[in-house]
Amino acid sequence: MELSEKLSGAAGAELMRLFEHGTTPVFFCDNSGVITFFNEPGREILGRAPDAADRWITKETLYTPGGEPVPVNQHPLARAIAGNKAGPAEEYIIRSADGQARCVLIHTALLKAGSTVTGGYYTLTDITAYKDTTQHSILSAIVESSEDAIVSKNLQGYINSWNKGAEKVFGYSEQEALGKHITMLIPPHLQAEEETIISSIRSGRKIDHFQTRRLHKNGHEIDISLTVSPVKDKFGNITGASKVARDITERIVGEQLRAKNAERILQLNAIGKTLSQSLDVHEILQQVTDLSTSVTGAKFGAFFYNKTDDKGESYMLFTLSGAPREAFEKFGMPRNTAVFHPTFSGQGVIRVDDITQDERYGKNDPHFGMPAGHLPVVSYLAVPVISSSGAVIGGLFFGHPEAGVFKEEHEDLVIGIASQAAIAIDNSKLFEEVRALSLKKDEFIAMATHELKTPLTSMTGYLQMLQLKIADPTQRQFVDKAMNQVRKLNAMITDLFDISKIQAGKLQLNYTTFEFFAFLNEIVESLRTSGMQHEVRVIEHPEFTIQADKLRLEQVISNLLTNAAKYSPDLQPIEVSIALNEDLTVHVRDRGLGMELEHMDNIFNQFYRIETVPRNISGLGLGLFISKEIVERHHGSIWVQSVKGEGSVFSFRIPLAPEQTK
Repeated sequence: MELSEKLSGAAGAELMRLFEHGTTPVFFCDNSGVITFFNEPGREILGRAPDAADRWITKETLYTPGGEPVPVNQHPLARAIAGNKAGPAEEYIIRSADGQARCVLIHTALLKAGSTVTGGYYTLTDITAYKDTTQHSILSAIVESSEDAIVSKNLQGYINSWNKGAEKVFGYSEQEALGKHITMLIPPHLQAEEETIISSIRSGRKIDHFQTRRLHKNGHEIDISLTVSPVKDKFGNITGASKVARDITERIVGEQLRAKNAERILQLNAIGKTLSQSLDVHEILQQVTDLSTSVTGAKFGAFFYNKTDDKGESYMLFTLSGAPREAFEKFGMPRNTAVFHPTFSGQGVIRVDDITQDERYGKNDPHFGMPAGHLPVVSYLAVPVISSSGAVIGGLFFGHPEAGVFKEEHEDLVIGIASQAAIAIDNSKLFEEVRALSLKKDEFIAMATHELKTPLTSMTGYLQMLQLKIADPTQRQFVDKAMNQVRKLNAMITDLFDISKIQAGKLQLNYTTFEFFAFLNEIVESLRTSGMQHEVRVIEHPEFTIQADKLRLEQVISNLLTNAAKYSPDLQPIEVSIALNEDLTVHVRDRGLGMELEHMDNIFNQFYRIETVPRNISGLGLGLFISKEIVERHHGSIWVQSVKGEGSVFSFRIPLAPEQTK
């Protein structure tokens, strides 16, 4: 193709000569994008000569800096011709026929005949080397400023680069690391990891955040998070690997510490729960000794009470774990020596890696140290157990034949256990005191009811004789009132007597078979005869038989009916209904005072009375408690439903026969 056809005149011919023999790639195109001229540098950068199918050389050749293919109509010369204006240089990527990619700047210019655009040309400036140098400088700056260790190696495992972060993480300088094999950083038991990593890299696979351990220059292992990526040459061949290693030792230690703290809290909670389930001092102290010996890893542990002899020198062994009692007792109890004194005086915890090297050890006769045959104690831990009053109850002692066994976390754990043990012991002592007082109270009630029964029986007899002999209605009225009060007093004493039987476990049941509906009507008639003014409506039901303690069941129903009348001051009727299924259910409904929900949870407790009940309504708060005991001894249950101001429904359920309770 003649160059003179492209540009006219001498100046045009000279310019075309410069393009043809120059070093800058240049391409001329007509308005449709057909390439009409290109020079040798242009052919070289493409790796081939353009053909008729190439328009603007965009087909699988021109890409944006981000790697996106450039459409035909978006070629910079196509846009310049379409807009009748050449634009500034733009950066693109040229991919040659052999696959090599280059970064270029494209400069465009228009060719005109008068004012008509006849085509244009563009030149390519190769900036690949500049970009590589700039990117390398930026990457080098990033690598050198990184706190992480960034290391590159070849496929044989030899180190090619080593940044300041690597020096900080692993301790080796760049001079010490370059050219060395990467296995110098890998612990012996993890050497197989390197082959696995290299195999992944050869396959082009990246390894992300692999958590492992590596060796520091000083020989200790460090926890790291490792990311390994393949390194490729400009032709895409894998030549090595880059490693980014982050020291996560502090994070691992923190996680382990948090895990230990969580485990410690769980252990203390579990121990607290275990201790709260017992009020027996011996059981509590044995659990404390066993648990604390276990959590500390002690070979043996013991609790000594802070009780001294008449000389004020010895203490009492109470519980032992991990060793036979004879191992302690044959050498006598510990005395007020320099080693033991801080514990029993409440001065604080003693934790020693080797007690035999402690300055307080071996200062007292007759042994001046550990007697022959004594349990071997090297690691030593002693924690005082101090009550809420500040008194030292005793001490927990732990030993191990190896040095340095007990750590700070063991000390903290035993301090927590000792605190809970002190609370449990205090509670146990309070419980024993309350139980002793309760026993005395029960003894007094039993004695008082027995002593009151005799004169009360005599009074009842005398009043009955007076009722028979006195004919005057006015005088008879006073005797009847006195008799009524005696009945009330007798009922209270009977309740107290039943309480003493319940507390002693002597409330016995005598089962008989009887017709229930007739039995219920007899109870209602008896209460009416004794002066109950309320109407009791019994909902009719076919007769049936039941096996129960007739006397005790009468006591329950009478108590419920009497209470219903007592707490219904406006003489509203009382309703009794029954339901028969596999068991018997009795409902006693009144329309009296009613009660709040908070009282329904406590109404069956011993001596419980609602404070808002009018004072003229008498009672000890024992009837419902006794009724509950009787019903439960029949293998049944009792409950109440009530609305304040609208009344209550007391219900109980018992089996029809004893054999149905199996």
